Amino acid sequence: MTLGELLTAVPDSSFPPAARDLEITGVSQDSRTVGPGELFVAVRGEKADGWSHAAEAAANGAAAVVSERQAPGGFPVPWVRVRVARVALARLAARLAGDPAEKLVLAAVTGTNGKTTIAMLLEGILARRYGRSGFVGTVGYRTGRREIPASQTTPEAPVLQALLAEMVDGGVPAAAMEVSSHALALDRVAGCRFDVAVFTNLTQDHLDFHGDLESYFDAKKKLFTLRKPGAAAVVNTDDAFGRRLASEATPPVVTWSPSGARADVRAENVLCDVSGTSLDVVHAGGRFRISSPLLGRFHADNLVGAAAAGLSLGMNGEEIAEGCAAVVRVPGRLEPVEAGQPYPIIVDYAHTEDALRRLLLAVRDLTDRRIILVFGCGGDRDRGKRAPMGKVAGTLADVAIATSDNPRSEDPEAILAEVERGLADSGAAKYLTVPDRREAIRTAIGLANPGSVVVIAGKGHERVQVVGDRAIPFDDREVAAEYASGRRAS
Repeated sequence: MTLGELLTAVPDSSFPPAARDLEITGVSQDSRTVGPGELFVAVRGEKADGWSHAAEAAANGAAAVVSERQAPGGFPVPWVRVRVARVALARLAARLAGDPAEKLVLAAVTGTNGKTTIAMLLEGILARRYGRSGFVGTVGYRTGRREIPASQTTPEAPVLQALLAEMVDGGVPAAAMEVSSHALALDRVAGCRFDVAVFTNLTQDHLDFHGDLESYFDAKKKLFTLRKPGAAAVVNTDDAFGRRLASEATPPVVTWSPSGARADVRAENVLCDVSGTSLDVVHAGGRFRISSPLLGRFHADNLVGAAAAGLSLGMNGEEIAEGCAAVVRVPGRLEPVEAGQPYPIIVDYAHTEDALRRLLLAVRDLTDRRIILVFGCGGDRDRGKRAPMGKVAGTLADVAIATSDNPRSEDPEAILAEVERGLADSGAAKYLTVPDRREAIRTAIGLANPGSVVVIAGKGHERVQVVGDRAIPFDDREVAAEYASGRRAS
């Protein structure tokens, strides 16, 4: 594709007319990996402005540079000026990939909690309707040809567009994806338009990045400006921010309520037990029942949200119910660990105050066993949630063991000191701080008996622990199974 053809995707761009017929083979925001024939888009990163790496990109063979800034004098390759480099990156990546989002039935889910499960339920619903579906989210990327571990919930635009194009090329007609607040703030999905956009809820998280809840909400709202004509905003109005969004979003807006409150789609007759979760979905066209093997009261929320999205896409109750029932497990979400032990072990990704509360209440709803909780808070992330998570743990668990999560560059002991303030404020009768996560899991299992349930929260599906700049192999599920089975005695 020529530069001139490609830049029709970025109408506010300006470039030297002589470069119009330059052949472009790819686009990258990484000056180290950009190759001959590719565009280098100079975006602002967390630590540096890509503009300062333009010369490196040119030396590596970049055919041209795209930037918000003026070209330096005598620059050796054509310079394209744009208003917002990240938006340009997303649109250029989409155009080079053949605008795959326009060829897919594409469902997007955003919110603090519930994104992964609702997106996976939508993957199941879409597969029931269309035969096959793809997935992009925290637990991995599925294109129909292959499954790829996820590096980010929503990857950078060139990677995302390549994944969507692989789905289209492989004959996959539909896909569900999680869209994180980071991805929205950084315009990673600016090259996509969606057939339905779902909002789950908004509670404190990522304030290290967004600054405050209003900015966090503003990032989430951006998703609802990226809908195809006639596509619905499907919004949880049990959530205060959801009610705001429902009043601010451009129609059509479909509201949903897990609690059975007044909404376009609501849940009634919710039943949660050890066999799974079932509920009636009530909507203007009638009602139907969903029965799912997913455990926990919060999955009722996820099921009605997925059902509302399915209805907005024109699907019937049978398709929605069968699609949901096909999702038998969401990795790291109330996931049981079976190693022959005489008590349950559950691993969950809960890493916010609200998610931890929902998790522990769901476990309490399923069993009257003593809850032994292992949990932690990540480093280099929102510090404001640490003490509140400690307070929730101390209030709702019978024994709370605070430990390291992914400390990254922070001192694990310093993180634990902040968590411990919340534990102390809770008035908890029994809590421990065990900095080493493996040792914390061993301690929890050592305390367990047939009257207990061990809950390991925070990392869920993750297979590494990030300490400093190292990603060390570590899977809560595997570590718990080792100790519970006696394969590891110490």
